[in-house]
Amino acid sequence: MGEGGGLPTMDLMRSDPMQLARIIIPMESAHRTVSYLGDLGLFQFKDLNSGKSPFQRTFATQIKRCGEMARKLRFFRDQMMKAGLLASTRSAYGSEISLDELEVKLGELESELIEMNANTEKLQRAYNELLEYKLVLQKAGDFFNHAQNSATAHQREFEEHRLVEGSMDSPLLLEQEMTTDISKQVKLGFVSGLVPRDKSMAFERILFRTTRGNVFLKQNVVEEPVMDPVQGQKVEKNVFIIFYSGERAKNKVLKICDAFGANRYPFTDDIGKRYQIITEVSGKISELKTTIEVGTLHWSSVVQAIANQFEQWNNLVKKEKSIHHTLNTLSFDVTKKCLVAEGWHPVFATTQIQKALQRATVDSNSQVWAIFEVLHAKESPPTFFRTNKFTSAFQEIVDAYGVAKYQEANPGLYTIVTFPFLFAVMFGDWGHGICLFLATLFLIMREKKYSSQKLGDIMEMAFGGRYVIIMMSIFSIYTGLIYNEFFSVPFELFGRSAYDCRDSSCRDATTIGMIKVRDTYPFGVDPIWHGTRSELPFLNSLKMKMSILLGVAQMNLGIILSYFNAKFFRNDLNIWYQFIPQMIFLNSLFGYLSLLIIVKWCTGSQADLYHVMIYMFLSPTDDLGENQLFWGQKYLQILLLLLALVAVPWMLMPKPLLLKKQHEERHQGQAYAPLHNLDENFESDFSDKPHGEHEEFEFSEVLVHQLIHTIEFVLGSVSNTASYLRLWALSLAHSELSSVFYEKVLLLAWGFNNLIILIIGIIVFIFATVGVLLVMETLSAFLHALRLHWVEFQNKFYEGDGYKFSPFSFASISEEDDN
Repeated sequence: MGEGGGLPTMDLMRSDPMQLARIIIPMESAHRTVSYLGDLGLFQFKDLNSGKSPFQRTFATQIKRCGEMARKLRFFRDQMMKAGLLASTRSAYGSEISLDELEVKLGELESELIEMNANTEKLQRAYNELLEYKLVLQKAGDFFNHAQNSATAHQREFEEHRLVEGSMDSPLLLEQEMTTDISKQVKLGFVSGLVPRDKSMAFERILFRTTRGNVFLKQNVVEEPVMDPVQGQKVEKNVFIIFYSGERAKNKVLKICDAFGANRYPFTDDIGKRYQIITEVSGKISELKTTIEVGTLHWSSVVQAIANQFEQWNNLVKKEKSIHHTLNTLSFDVTKKCLVAEGWHPVFATTQIQKALQRATVDSNSQVWAIFEVLHAKESPPTFFRTNKFTSAFQEIVDAYGVAKYQEANPGLYTIVTFPFLFAVMFGDWGHGICLFLATLFLIMREKKYSSQKLGDIMEMAFGGRYVIIMMSIFSIYTGLIYNEFFSVPFELFGRSAYDCRDSSCRDATTIGMIKVRDTYPFGVDPIWHGTRSELPFLNSLKMKMSILLGVAQMNLGIILSYFNAKFFRNDLNIWYQFIPQMIFLNSLFGYLSLLIIVKWCTGSQADLYHVMIYMFLSPTDDLGENQLFWGQKYLQILLLLLALVAVPWMLMPKPLLLKKQHEERHQGQAYAPLHNLDENFESDFSDKPHGEHEEFEFSEVLVHQLIHTIEFVLGSVSNTASYLRLWALSLAHSELSSVFYEKVLLLAWGFNNLIILIIGIIVFIFATVGVLLVMETLSAFLHALRLHWVEFQNKFYEGDGYKFSPFSFASISEEDDN
């Protein structure tokens, strides 16, 4: 309910009036009734079965059924992501489907996809194994071919050498070689396969150590990564062949191959047979590739058909699951065969809810109408503010601190103006404000596109607060014009400065000797005020005094809102013993300081306000001398000091005493309410209690509680006023940082008269401006403005101990809520 399109006029000052209602629904129309109320989204159901576990509730079976369908849909989503498909926002057929039909269809599609995936996986594994086998046959065959060629060349060389030498020993050696028994020659076995390249060195070392060097290993690098049949991922591998002697060595070699994940393949040293195997393997590879392509094409068509209908199915399952979750909160009346619902709704929605109940009865062909009745509630209702896409972000700022209790004055109404304004006081620079405005305007112009996309965390936060940020930028442009700062540089936008040099020798803008020669600058701060002349008003001093004025004004607004709260809830004690003494105390001290600041500005006096405020407490009867701004100032200060001293016990003592008196009168029969104002449930609660039983009134606890509030307000008035000086401090920091980047980067680069240095300086200036001033400084000023609202403003009147109205609404179902 964040965006109240089509709702009555919004009232952000007070939350909407709420009603507690009971609905008695016949069983045959219960599902449709809850569905229509979910479409309406204005009824918050209470859980009437809180004592039951989820498995003991009436519709636990239906929820389990929806959960199983949601699991299948998650499986389909994974398949769609694997295929690189997105769910279509429009149904391919546009036809409605019942839950029973959907359940059958999902089961069939899941079985089909699982079978297709299993077959494809088997075929793909066989295909990858054949590819590896072919590589082994080719690469390992190269080992034998190379060895055979080397042996042939060596034999030929040996024979040529023997014929040339004609040695007498040669015939004897040749005869000995020819007469050697072939059965006594050693026969070597071999193992071939592929091993991951990153394990090849360790593989070789372990083989050598385990067999004590009694094996011969040859490896050949495969140029392209190979699809591993087991992992299903591309892995860089080496083809290896290991020669060994004996069964014992063979067993060790096989175990080491298995340990290193080496895939072994059979190999023959017969060249003819090897080429025949390669031909057969190539043919099988071609066949498997065709089969896999056909299967993948069929799988893609099935997944595409699912993607076309996925959103419709997913919404239906989530909708049904939420309906049955809601039905489980209803009380089941076995005798009357109906369900009883209780919940909150805004008063303005009563007619809409009744129409939804009537429509559900007619559409379900029920012979019994649903009964709607309003109950008198004892508990506090939920809080509901009707907002739109502009005001919802400001309301979220307040709700992050605490949700307003029912009908409490809402700070969100004032936050729309005060939050961006206080931000702008700290951020004020119309150059930076324009940059921030253009960036936010881009988000607003692409609002429809971005609202339907998944954005990152930071981008999501910026997009959600786009209207807050654009207000901040507009106010920053305004305060920047007031400060006359454009990237920290003053401009004569509204005419020339009112000050000039006293004589022609005065040329340095920071020297003493400026006099007023023209009318006062028409708008904002005079450009010459950015200097450091002692006889002219400083922009720095202006910002500091303005921070105090803004702080006192906002704190007074907070106390005034506490009066409206007390008036609305008919709490006269808070009006007389909280609002009035708080106003007196705050304005006797800091309201008076604000008055002095304004008088000094208007009169041009040189009075030292620090001296005035300090000696107002230390020596209130002494003459003010040159620090006197108006006649009778000393007597006014004495009066204000006495009022501030009186306000403290006024806040502390009377309220606890009056509460004690009211409690005693209430239990002496002098403050009973008329019985006709109580509903039946309320009367039954009183009748259940024994006579004379009542809550004890602890005067000491009430007094301590009031003492804490008094001390908190008195000390808080001082600390909160000082806290508003952060408006001045951050504005000064922002201006100085901007000035440093302008003078020490941009102007410095300009002074070198070198194009490359100038380009580098401009790039550094842009990155520093965006990174530090437009990102970090924006975040800093935002957080400080947030603190000023949460602590210094809202603690004067806002309790924030309510709970938000959370109606059952299909529109609020999260897209990721598949559990």
